[in-house]
Amino acid sequence: MIELRDLTLTYDRRPAVHHLSGRFEAGSLTAIIGPNGAGKSTLLKALAGALRPSEGRLDRGGLSPRDIAYLPQQASIDRGFPITAIDTVAMGDWSASGLFGAMSRASWRRASEALAAVGLGGFETRTVGTLSAGQFQRVLFARMLMQDARLILLDEPFTAVDQRTTADLLALVQRWHAEHRTVIAVLHDFEQVRSTFPQVLYLARESVGWGPTPSVLTAANQLRARAMAETWAPDAEPCQRGAA
Repeated sequence: MIELRDLTLTYDRRPAVHHLSGRFEAGSLTAIIGPNGAGKSTLLKALAGALRPSEGRLDRGGLSPRDIAYLPQQASIDRGFPITAIDTVAMGDWSASGLFGAMSRASWRRASEALAAVGLGGFETRTVGTLSAGQFQRVLFARMLMQDARLILLDEPFTAVDQRTTADLLALVQRWHAEHRTVIAVLHDFEQVRSTFPQVLYLARESVGWGPTPSVLTAANQLRARAMAETWAPDAEPCQRGAA
């Protein structure tokens, strides 16, 4: 279980996520939704351990860094480096081999099997710069298969990806859920959320709703989130609630 207690995340002391409390149950499958600038990616970075809370507490339930697999948005990943698909996937085994350790034959075999599992058998020697957006996303999902993590964090994993690839990767997400891994994904497509994700955190810097998808993803909450977003200001004062 991952628990948030009055969690505030800031940039230059200005809150991106504001006094958020709740929990992600172990083995749950949760979509984080909300307007642009709602703090969704910021929260995912904090869950991954890349951003420290400014206030409150984030309890990962004893998870170590090797228990967490984090996939950022594709736009933040540089594909200009000449690395092959199988080398990219093999990087998911760093917890076993170390950052500079030699890969075993078994690890290379697992990397090849992971590529085949996402529909890219035979792509081992292709450089990532030659792949389409959908193919590259499959490679990144294969790397997460190598990590074998207990907590899987996905930031807009289906953006700019074709429908077939999206369907295949959603099936992999459902497989992880069936294996009782905790999966948390930032998404924008409400139909994907309704069809695949049983739990939703509706975020507009503060919680609009958190719970079963049918009770959270409602027209009333959409209006409330939109109204909250319209009050945001880039020059807002630093958070004062914790000092009160």
